[in-house]
Amino acid sequence: MTTEVLEELQRAAIEEVLKAYPEKAGKDRAKHLGVDLPEGVKGACDSTKSNKQTVPGVMSQRGCAYAGSKGVVWGPVKDMVHISHGPIGCGQYSRAGRRNYYVGVTGVDTFVTMNFTTDYNEKDIVFGGDKKLKAALSEIDSLFPLNNGITVQSECPIGLIGDDIQAVARAYKKESSKPVVAVSCEGFRGVSQSLGHHIANDMLRDEVLGDTSYRKDFESTPYDVVIIGDYNIGGDAWGSRILLEEMGLRVIAQWSGDATYKELAIGPKAKLNLLHCYRSMNYIVRHLEQEFGIPWIEYNFFGPTKTTESIRKIAAQFDESIQKKAEEVIAKYTKMTDEVIARYKPKLEGKKVMLYVGGLRPRHVIGAYEDLGMRVIGTGYEFGHGDDYKRTKDELVGATLIYDDTNEYELEQFVKKLKPDLVASGVKEKYVFQKMGLPFRQMHSWDYSGPYHGYDAFAIFARDMDMALNSPVWAHTKAPWEKKEEEV
Repeated sequence: MTTEVLEELQRAAIEEVLKAYPEKAGKDRAKHLGVDLPEGVKGACDSTKSNKQTVPGVMSQRGCAYAGSKGVVWGPVKDMVHISHGPIGCGQYSRAGRRNYYVGVTGVDTFVTMNFTTDYNEKDIVFGGDKKLKAALSEIDSLFPLNNGITVQSECPIGLIGDDIQAVARAYKKESSKPVVAVSCEGFRGVSQSLGHHIANDMLRDEVLGDTSYRKDFESTPYDVVIIGDYNIGGDAWGSRILLEEMGLRVIAQWSGDATYKELAIGPKAKLNLLHCYRSMNYIVRHLEQEFGIPWIEYNFFGPTKTTESIRKIAAQFDESIQKKAEEVIAKYTKMTDEVIARYKPKLEGKKVMLYVGGLRPRHVIGAYEDLGMRVIGTGYEFGHGDDYKRTKDELVGATLIYDDTNEYELEQFVKKLKPDLVASGVKEKYVFQKMGLPFRQMHSWDYSGPYHGYDAFAIFARDMDMALNSPVWAHTKAPWEKKEEEV
């Protein structure tokens, strides 16, 4: 299919979808949809409206501010207890759903997969929950004395009734002499979970970076770096760390996959910050640059092409010894990744993919698919901002359908119209498309697989895409466009 034909088909798909809406809603959604090309002309990535309120009544796939703080930024910090202040449901839903791997003994010195909650009920809504929160903090320290601090993650009712979690946290911090961070991340705040990221970053800035106790005796080297915005899903950060250390760099902290409070606190001692998920933690690297003079660069460890580009970009920030080691690392893994491509590309080449994910994935994984000869024909963000879309344009290789905060109806119609071979999206979409007879990969937490970051992980990524597309199960079902009219 030529670029011109594909572009025409994509624009037709948008027009068809918009006809289903009332006039006002259609005009609003039209601002979030478009087609873009890699050429320098202004396209959808330049003009798509994003980070706007979802149209009321339209089922959005977005997360909330609480999800952005507790589920993404703070939740993976392993030696702190993160208590959800509110009804039990939000805490349970966010517990362990992201597969943030960590080293430690659960319940002793690591607490990521445990659910701590004040279990709000009707009585607390009426009379307030400050006393209940104070009692819960005390109980945590009694039961888990090896924790290195507590964060309070507020849910929607807390903001509605006015519990003063900041005052409770300040008082208990004096009593316990441990870090106690109250994060006002009520789910209804802002447009999406993106504000939750920002609030969480602000609390890191205000409550953790001001703690200089761990930095006093820390001995720096010229090669100290911090991995920021990698949540160690399926072990991603571990794979990235191996490559960086093979280059001769010293990773002094991971924010926040497999992280400790101490790692967060020594962050200002780094010589360079390496940012993987731009959307969730660009706020903190900008602060570290402004206040501590630490430069930062964005990198991409999905697929061998982007990993190699990123390794060279990182190495260029250091001296020739690091640059030489970087080339040695690239040479070491090239044979392996070439073998992976030789094995899987013949089975995957030419296959079309549609992406719809959060964070960095709608653009970062494009190169990994291209390494396997696959073609991304549609992509979009659940909670992206304008700068995310502008960064996406640099990754496009042909006419690409762009959709922001799309809903199930739109996504299903786009899929039916463009007929991709694979949909890579979130857990909420997984079973919809599998029931349609379409191969699917869950790209929020790697469908219980992974890691996907780095050279070694590319073999896992390629294997997973092959299993999804070429599973014999698809011989027993058909995608909607493959069925005869009498079967539909």
